[in-house]
Amino acid sequence: MEGYPGLIAGDSTKQQERHYYLLSELQTLVKGLPSSFQQRLSYNTLSDLALALIDGTVYEIVQGLLDIQHLTEKNLYNQRQKLHCEHQALKQDLVRKHKDGLQSCKSHNLALLKSNQQAELEALEIRVRDEQRMMDKKIVVEMDQKVIDQQNTLEKAGVPGFYITTNPQELTMQMNLLELILKLQQKDSQFGIL
Repeated sequence: MEGYPGLIAGDSTKQQERHYYLLSELQTLVKGLPSSFQQRLSYNTLSDLALALIDGTVYEIVQGLLDIQHLTEKNLYNQRQKLHCEHQALKQDLVRKHKDGLQSCKSHNLALLKSNQQAELEALEIRVRDEQRMMDKKIVVEMDQKVIDQQNTLEKAGVPGFYITTNPQELTMQMNLLELILKLQQKDSQFGIL
């Protein structure tokens, strides 16, 4: 199997050793989780997870999903920043326009001008608030979709505990499982096993 010298598909002794090693490491790492999650991670679940991790493919999948998530987050952040900058520019333009209007206004029209300017400012603030709310909703929807994509990918890869769900407890469990996988990957790479 790629990534593990001397570990080939027919070498069941090496696979067994690798499985026991991964299972032992997972059991140690689980002790760092809150007890409510420790109780839900049975020996069989950890054993199945260790089996899924033997050849290193799951590590690659998780890293790929993490990279995609980071790119998505960065892209969404940049979109939100761009919208924020556009709003700032609109506000500055309106303030400049209002200042110019006040300077050229005749005194008998001043009250009407100020009233109109206040209405314009309030309309802009409503527009900005609505556009920001729409952007934030778009971000939430897109991140929720990323979670579903990740769950689906990991379920298809045969990683125990992963399936499409929106249940907060199950999502937290899946995040804990991902954390275990990432910690184990880091440990394996430190010791040159990967």
